[in-house]
Amino acid sequence: MNAPFALGREAIRAVELHEPDELRRLEGFVADSGGSVFHRPAWLQAVEEGTGQKALGLVAEKGGAITGWLPLSLVHSPIFGRVLASSGFAVEGGVLADSPDTTECLCRAAEELALRQSCSTVELRGGSAPADWAIRTESHCGFIRELAEDDEAQLLAIPRKQRAEVRKGLKNELEVSVGTGEGDRAAHYAVYAESVRNLGTPVFPKSLFDAVLHHLDADILTVRHEGVPVASVLSLYHGGSVMPYWGGGTWAARRLRANDVMYYQLMLHARGRGCTHFDFGRSKTESGAYFFKKNWGFDPEPLSYASWTAPGAEARDADPTSAKHAARIALWQKLPLGLTNRIGPMIAKGLG
Repeated sequence: MNAPFALGREAIRAVELHEPDELRRLEGFVADSGGSVFHRPAWLQAVEEGTGQKALGLVAEKGGAITGWLPLSLVHSPIFGRVLASSGFAVEGGVLADSPDTTECLCRAAEELALRQSCSTVELRGGSAPADWAIRTESHCGFIRELAEDDEAQLLAIPRKQRAEVRKGLKNELEVSVGTGEGDRAAHYAVYAESVRNLGTPVFPKSLFDAVLHHLDADILTVRHEGVPVASVLSLYHGGSVMPYWGGGTWAARRLRANDVMYYQLMLHARGRGCTHFDFGRSKTESGAYFFKKNWGFDPEPLSYASWTAPGAEARDADPTSAKHAARIALWQKLPLGLTNRIGPMIAKGLG
């Protein structure tokens, strides 16, 4: 898509993400518009570098100023097909625009771009979309809460039953460390790979985590018991918030309450870094993770997701909880960890 898609004096064009000046202008627009970390061009670059899925984007301009931005990843999966996603491997995204007309124009341009890329689906993970797109507001919820002013207040801000679990974990002989070095990355990957295998999901390639740590403000918090990592989370920092994004625990973590300690310690660590809010990310409505976050005192906020499917094409089904994929998940949970760690990344790099 080389020629501008015009709307009056406003024009839509494909971005040049490898041009430093283009990146600077887009990063500035995201910051000024209050966009999420997943709207940042740096996120698209990390995804492309870590998975090979192509970073794209559409920008609206008027009088030399940016008036709208739609970050996109072209994701190809042998299982789920091709999708133009805003943004790839993200839980937020969608259009940032100064007006509804600009939003509409960017979405129509995305339809055209998808067809040019032999792609029949566009997905927006947040934001507004044209009325004729499929829009869901009941499938997922987000969870964000302010951080307390000190350690004791943070503990007391947790509802009583969940606070008791945190206190039990704090009495165990658990060591907590934070960093981005090779040891931190190895511990995180080992724990995360085991955690997602137990849930029936292929693990992402390690290169994705490395790329995110390189391009964005992120770190890893790991909880160990007797020197062995039992819980670990890679968190993103953006706009005064911390988001524990890729985290999990081993089977031992439940007995040790290591995950409870992990999230509490992350709250303390984030406040020490100057964060004011804890973004617990999204969860499928009424799922186990949804209730876990409510138990921590977080109020669910429905999220809006929109998708477009090309005329005559079948709607894309990438929902891991759908009946279509249940048998695959059950099989994956039974596979040896060594095998899932070898073949999982090849599959997961297309799950964006």
